[in-house]
Order: sequence, then structure tokens, then C-alpha cells
Amino acid sequence: MPDRIYNFSAGPATLPYEVLVQAAKDIVNFNNIGIGLIEMSHRSKEFIAVVDECESLLRELLAIPDNYKILFLQGGASTQFAMVPMNLLQQGKKATYLNTGTWAKKAIKEAKLFGDIDIAYSSEETVFDRVPLPDEYKAAPGAEYLYFVSNNTIYGTQFHQFPETEADLVCDMSSDILSRSIDVSRFGIIFAGAQKNMGPAGCTVVVIREDLLTKTPENVPTMFRYKTHADKGSMFNTPPCFAIYTIGLVLKWLKNMGGLPVMEKLNHDKAELLYSAIDNSDFYRGHAKFDSRSIMNVTFNLPTPELEAKFIREAADLSLNGLKGHRSVGGCRASIYNAFPREGVKKLVEFMNEFEKKNS
Repeated sequence: MPDRIYNFSAGPATLPYEVLVQAAKDIVNFNNIGIGLIEMSHRSKEFIAVVDECESLLRELLAIPDNYKILFLQGGASTQFAMVPMNLLQQGKKATYLNTGTWAKKAIKEAKLFGDIDIAYSSEETVFDRVPLPDEYKAAPGAEYLYFVSNNTIYGTQFHQFPETEADLVCDMSSDILSRSIDVSRFGIIFAGAQKNMGPAGCTVVVIREDLLTKTPENVPTMFRYKTHADKGSMFNTPPCFAIYTIGLVLKWLKNMGGLPVMEKLNHDKAELLYSAIDNSDFYRGHAKFDSRSIMNVTFNLPTPELEAKFIREAADLSLNGLKGHRSVGGCRASIYNAFPREGVKKLVEFMNEFEKKNS
């Protein structure tokens, strides 16, 4: 991979190199048919085949049951913060939310515009350093759904046990979808922005159980109805064509790698390598509590902000880029999504050891 840095950014994030090479070719001349991918009609038979294959691969890799629809939407995961309550939260009804970070907090703010919101758990007082154990919360009686974020990019926390509840589960999986095996049948809705584990920015994948499509109140605008897009196979309006195509390439790559069981093992190996470097040091301090640590986003601090700035600067000189923590929390963050190579994590650990020797 000539002239490539190690990109630890939280998103848009690293994509498989072979995917980038193929996409570059197909932008100019898709499948040698004489027209570039981003020039083709979204209703052409060539692009319809792209969408169909992408959906088929996603169904296979996640083992999505037949009674779920897959939607390829625009507006980012942030639009889903409003679409979920618009479609599922009937007037006078209640929904339960777990507040485990910035994106959950933003979703709560949007949901309050549409109904009564019960916040069953919050770790805000401890700067979102953990997610709850199953016995620390429960859905409100009669709640339409329970909403949570499976992985919190900013704070480096992750649910390793999904909620057990009779309410429909709604999950924002933007930063850890396809990183591990899950039981989709436990969820009412799963949604994820593509720009971390699946592809480029511009597409949000929604997996929704079919019976939920009929719950939408009559006053919801056409474009904000899940059923609108489900009925038209994500073709009600022009979809994010390039993003869908690239997602399909990433899914092919993931399948060729051995699927989710293999990827989950590789992800745990990368995370363990990095967390071991933190745990075996008095110089580095992890932000997330041990039982809540993310395998996708590793957050940590150095003794002073000045050392953190120096660490980030010197790492970038070694082509270890994107290690600056989110502006709301500071520190350092290494995002090691599916496509991030183990070699890059190893190189970061070697740099961490050397930096500690020189600056402790």
C-alpha cells in the first residue's frame, strides 16, 4: 500500500485498500461498460443489480431474518434520531432511552419533541465512562421501545450484553455494526451510518422489522416514513449510489475474510494488544471502565494535555494519524475498525512504549 498512512480516525474511517482500488476503477468505467458508476441512472439494471447484491450480502453476513426490511437512506445516523420517534412513538406514549454518550444524548433531545421520554440510565456524571449492566435499568411500563447506542465512539465504551426487555429494541450501531455476530431478531430497528465499518459517508443502513412499518402516525411526512422507502426498495428518490456500491464492496471483502466470527476474533486481538499497552503502563490511562471497553474505539489519556499534544504530533510524524480525542473530551483515541490493520496497532504500541521511555 504505497504512500498510505495508518488512519486512526473515528469516521470517515479506514476502508480496505482493495476496495479503494476497485472503486477508483469503477468511478471511471463501471464493469467496463463505458460509463462511470456515479454517472449511471439509479434505475438502470446495472445499478439495481448493485443494490440487490449489497442487500443480499448484508442479509447473509448479519443473518437477517426474512421479516426484516433493509433500507439504504440518506441524512446520516443523526436523521434517525428523529425518524425513530416520528415512526414509532404514538401520541401519548412513552419510550425509554439509555444515556451513554453524546449520540444518545442527541437522540434523547430529538425524541422529546415527539413524546414522553424515560431516561432509565445515565453515566453522564462520570463523563460517560461506562455502559450499564442489565440489572441497572429497565424499560418503563408500556414503553414503545428501548433505545441505546451499542458503541460510543467519543468515550470508548461498548455494550457487551444487549438489553433484555419486552419493549422493542432500537439500536444505533453506527460504530460497531459488522464487527461481531449479533441476533438481529432481538431488535425492532438497527441503524448505522456507513462511514465507520461499512463504507464512505453518505448512506445510513436501516434494518427494520416489517410489522413496525405500519405504526407510523398519519401526520409524518412522506420522506420520513420508513414504509415509503421499504415499499420502493430504497428507490423512492435517488439513493446515495456511490456509498451503496462501496458498502457492497466492503461486504464482499468481509465475506472473503471469513465473515463476522473471524472479524470479531481479529478485532478482539487488535484491541487486546492496545489495551495491554495501556494497562501495563503508569503513563497511559484508559478512559472507559474495564467491563465497558470498546473494541472499536480505544480512548486514553497521558499525564498532561501538553504531553498529549506532543504525543499526537510525534505520532503523526510516523504516519500514525487521527489520534486526537474528540473535542468534547480531549485526550487520545485510536479507532481500530474492521479494516484497520493489526500492523498499525502494533506500530502504535511500539511508539507508545518509546514515547513513555522518553517522557515519563
